[in-house]
Formats: sequence, C-alpha cells, structure tokens
Amino acid sequence: MSANYVLLEKVTIGVEAASITFTNIPQTGYTDLVVKVSSRSNNGAVFGSVRFLPNNVTPTAFRMFGDGSGTGANTNINTEAAGSNSTANTFGSIEYYLTNYTSSSHKLANIDWTGESNESGVYTGFATHLIATTSAITSIVITAAGSNFMQNSTFSLYGVAKVGTTPAITPYASGGDTVLTDGTYWYHTFISSGTFTPTKALTANYLVVAGGGGGAGQYYYQQGGGGAGGLRSTVTATGGGGSLESPLSLTNGTRYTVTIGAGGSGASGPLGGVASTHRGSVGNNSVFSTITSVGGGGGAASDGTATSGGSGGGAGDTNGAAGTSGQGYAGGNAAGGGGWSVGGGGGGAGAVGGNGSNPNPGSGGAGVQITAFATPTSTGANSGYYAGGGGGGSYDSLSVGSGGAGGGGAGSSTSVGISGISNTGGGGGAGSKYFSTFYNGGNGGSGIVIVRYPV
Repeated sequence: MSANYVLLEKVTIGVEAASITFTNIPQTGYTDLVVKVSSRSNNGAVFGSVRFLPNNVTPTAFRMFGDGSGTGANTNINTEAAGSNSTANTFGSIEYYLTNYTSSSHKLANIDWTGESNESGVYTGFATHLIATTSAITSIVITAAGSNFMQNSTFSLYGVAKVGTTPAITPYASGGDTVLTDGTYWYHTFISSGTFTPTKALTANYLVVAGGGGGAGQYYYQQGGGGAGGLRSTVTATGGGGSLESPLSLTNGTRYTVTIGAGGSGASGPLGGVASTHRGSVGNNSVFSTITSVGGGGGAASDGTATSGGSGGGAGDTNGAAGTSGQGYAGGNAAGGGGWSVGGGGGGAGAVGGNGSNPNPGSGGAGVQITAFATPTSTGANSGYYAGGGGGGSYDSLSVGSGGAGGGGAGSSTSVGISGISNTGGGGGAGSKYFSTFYNGGNGGSGIVIVRYPV
C-alpha cells in the first residue's frame, strides 16, 4: 500500500560534526520511519554507525555493494558517503527505511546508498539491518566513522503513514493558549502569560506585541490618543520601519518565559486634578525569551505632555511623543484655536499618529499587517493588522479621530474614548469635552505573542 511521508525533522550541518541525533520521535500516527541523508565525510568514505535509543542498540547487518568494476558482500554496518579526496562538493546519498519502529518485536531496516569513495571510485549498494530491541525507538544517532560530517550535509527524518490515515502530527513544544498547525508550521499563540518549552531544538519565528497606551481624558480642550504597543517580528515587517528581527534558536527542554503586557488605563481625572490624571497610562511590556516589546505611550490632555513608548502617545499640548526604534512610531501633534481644539492620534507600529487639524482630531497611526501570523491563528484586527494607535479627542466638536488599523480605539466626541482591541496592542482612543460633559479616555488593548516553527 502506498504511504504518506511527513517530514518530522531536518538537520543541516553548519560546522563539521561527528554525529547527529533525531530525538523525541513521535510514538503515534506513524508505522515506519525514513531517514534520508545527503552527506560528505572529511576522512574516508564511510557513513558510520547507526544507534537506536532508548537501549543504545547497534544493528547487525548484511550488505551488498559494487563500484562498477566488481561487487562484494559482508556484514559491515557502514554504508558509503563521499570522502575527503572525492570530487569537490560531491555528496553521498543514503535512504534508511525502518519498519514498525514502535512495535514490541525486533525491527528491520533497509538501506540504499550511493557514494564516492576515496578508495576506489563510486560505490552503490544496499543493506538489511536487524535492530534487536523490543523497545519502541525514541531516538536515532548517526555517527561518521572515524571522521566528521562536513558542512551542508543534511539529514531528514520522515514519519510514514498509510494512505487514507491521518498522521498524528504533534507539536515540538508546549505552551500557549492555542496551538495550531496549517500543515507547514506550528503556531503557539499566547494571549495570557505562560511558558514555551521545546521538546527538541528549534529555530523559531515570533511576533511579540506589547500592551497599548491609554487615551487622555477628563479635561478641557484637546486630548491625545494612546500609542500602540511596540511590535517586534521576524516575518513580513517589524514595527517602526526597522529591519526584521532574527529568529531565536531554542534549546530542547528549556522553559522560555512569555509575558503578555496589559494595556494602559485611559485617563479618568478628576477634572480638577493635576496633568498626570488626565494622561493615559503607559502600556505594559510583552516578553518572549530575550525579546521585549515596549508598552505604548499614554496620550496627553492639553495640560500635559504625552509619554513615549513602543509607539508614542498623541499630543494634547503641542507635539506627540516618540516611539521606540524598531518597534513603533511617534504620536501625532495637537491643534488649538478656530473655535475647536483637537488632539493628535497615537502612533502605530506602522505609521505616525495623525496630526489634529481643526475641526478634526488626528487618527491613530496604522499598525503592521502580518497575515502570515494572523491568518492561520485568526488573530489581529482589521485584516491581519496589529498595534494601531488610538484616535485623538476634541473640544466641543462632533468630529472624532479614528483608530489605527490594528486594534486602535477611536477618540470620542460625546462618549468615553474607545478602548483598544484586546490582544492587538492597540492604543486607547482619547476622551473629550463636549460642552459641560467630560469623558474618560479609552484603555489600551493587551498584547500578544505568537511563536512559529516548521512542522
């Protein structure tokens, strides 16, 4: 019966290595295993021994081979790989098929190989191995015989399931509020703090978005929107127009901390209080391992100064606050006079907050669109955008500053500022003063962390 091959793990040699190990082999969903190798040795021709864990079993073997001028047979378990004096950049090809690897009986494996020997030209052959263990195979160790595998040698492990069955593909890490696969990648999505623990060495992409800043509120005249939480990404784009972040190399069994930053509170006065009571609070940082995204800045009323953050808060006095390099943009500026006073929009991860221009408050800056994370995980507001700034508020005007794409809340005219959307890092919209009524600012949206690695 034909079968499905599912890639479980691939190792590419970056620096010469004496051996490679496939660990944490899944124990359900597959009947057989296949190891495909493209290798080159720095000393001699042989791809050396194969050992099977947990019992460290070395198989017994019978092999047949030939080099074009003759044939031979023996019980040596070695197969051929390109040797040190072989043609430059020539790699041997080996396929190792192991049947019924989880059974409680002895296992059999078939091997086919072609390689260029440093002894007598090109070798090709096949072998049969008996693996005398009744334990399920959990790890495979492949060792070069008295030498090292050279750079760019590759080793791929496949699980084999019969056609018509659905392999039980399992993730290579634990942690996250949801764990999903699109068949190409695993996605661990954190909307609350926790830990991420790989069960094998991984190279992981990530999106880390901090909590958005709160909008200004409860004051006369113009009021600014909250800045979006800082955004750091290894895919598509990072915040503030910076260069993409580098993926993280993660170690098997290590617990990596994930912290989801809460959004900052919208300003709630009192009306006669000091400037800080009319300014939105700064959002909280989000963290994944060594990666920290900075919380969004708070929007300010006209009696104070907006605060900087991942993206800066929108102005109530004159100028918006700065964002953090590689994470977000500055907030927009305020405008007064002409019968109205209007605040600036909070900065977004993808754009500067809009400037107020009478009679219209500034809009929140747009976030960054990362559909590669948003589509498979169903996260992100506004077509896959994250970290939009909050809109500015007004004084006696019915106009409002719109929230930035990516969860930014709109400013208000006759209501409380709209809060940023949870788990987008959107900034809170500014409150307003409409004749004798004064409104609070909106809260910033909480952050999010998504970790991605290949199936």
